[in-house]
Amino acid sequence: MPIDTEEQLEEKLSQPSPDDIAAMRALQGDIVVLGVGGKMGPSLVRLMRRSVTEAGVQKRIIAVARFTDPTLPPALQAEGIETIACDLLEDGALDRLPEAPNIIFMAARKFGTTGAEYLSWAMNTQLPALVASRYRNSRIVCFSSGNVYPLRPLQLGGASEETPVDPRGEYAQSVLGRERLFEYASHRWGTPVALLRLNYAVDLRYGVLSDIGTAVFQRQPLDIRTPMLNAIWQRDANSVCFRAFEYCQSPPFVLNLTGPETLSIRWIAEEFGKHFACQPIFAGEETSSALLSNAAKQHRLFGYPTVTPNEMIAWTAHWIAGGKKSLNKPTHFQTRDGKF
Repeated sequence: MPIDTEEQLEEKLSQPSPDDIAAMRALQGDIVVLGVGGKMGPSLVRLMRRSVTEAGVQKRIIAVARFTDPTLPPALQAEGIETIACDLLEDGALDRLPEAPNIIFMAARKFGTTGAEYLSWAMNTQLPALVASRYRNSRIVCFSSGNVYPLRPLQLGGASEETPVDPRGEYAQSVLGRERLFEYASHRWGTPVALLRLNYAVDLRYGVLSDIGTAVFQRQPLDIRTPMLNAIWQRDANSVCFRAFEYCQSPPFVLNLTGPETLSIRWIAEEFGKHFACQPIFAGEETSSALLSNAAKQHRLFGYPTVTPNEMIAWTAHWIAGGKKSLNKPTHFQTRDGKF
C-alpha cells in the first residue's frame, strides 16, 4: 500500500513485530539512546516505546540529543518518550544523565568531515571514549558503519565480520576509532558491547534509494562508477538494534547490518524509470569494486528484513512523484576516496 504522509510513514517505521515485543519483554531495565536527533533515532525510540507498551512491561525510553529541531522533543514526549537536551561533548554533560543498564550509541558525524576533520574525530572517537567510561557497567549497542571495510571486488561479494578492516579516509578511520574505544572499554571493564556495522538504512525521506530515484525523476545523470550497494528498510535496521542487547558481550559482538541482496545501481535506476515512465541517464563507467557487506550472520540471528527492495523502490517512487518531504541529506554513495 502506498505511503502518502509522514504520519503514515512514521506509523510504518515504528510498528513493532512479535519479535520486537518479545525482545522488549525479555530485556531488563530502562534504555538511554544517545544522539537520537538524527535520521534513524526518532523512529527507533518510537519503535521501542510501542514495543514496551505492547509487551505490557514498565520501562523508560530516554532520548538524548542536542535537539536542534525544537519540534521533536514535544512530539516524542507526547508518545511517552522522555527527552533530555544535551551537548554530549560538553564538560560534565554525561555525568548529569541518568543511570541505565541499556545504552544505544547513535551520535556520529560523517558529512562535512573534509575540512573539519577534528570535529569528526571528536564526535566519533573522543565522545565514545567518554561514553564508554561513563556507562562501563551498562550494556552498550553502538552503531558503526560498513565504511570500516575496504572496497570489495564484486566477484567476491560483501565483506563479512571476519574481513580485515581497512578504512579509507578520515571519516571511516574515525569510525574504526569509535569501535576501538568501545572495544577498549569492553576489555578493561568487561562492558558487554555490540557493534553494528550499518550499510545504508532506507527511509522514504533519505537514503540511497531516494538519491537514485530523485536523480531518475529529475532526469539528472546518475554516477554509476560504484556499481552496486546494499540497503535495508530503516524499521528493520532499528529492530535489529535493540534486539542486539541480547548479544552484547566482552569482547564486543560485531554484526554487519544490511539487506541480503547485492543490488545493481543500474537495475535500481531502471526500476525507478518504469515507475516514472522515463529512461535513466547514466554517467561514468562501472568499476569492479564497491562498498559491500555480507549480512548472513544478521539474517541467521534476526531473520530476513520484512520489506523487500521492490517494495522500497515502489514506495520511494510514489513518495518522490508526489513531491513529499526530503531531508536533503544525500548519502554520497558514489564516493570512492573516503572524503565526505
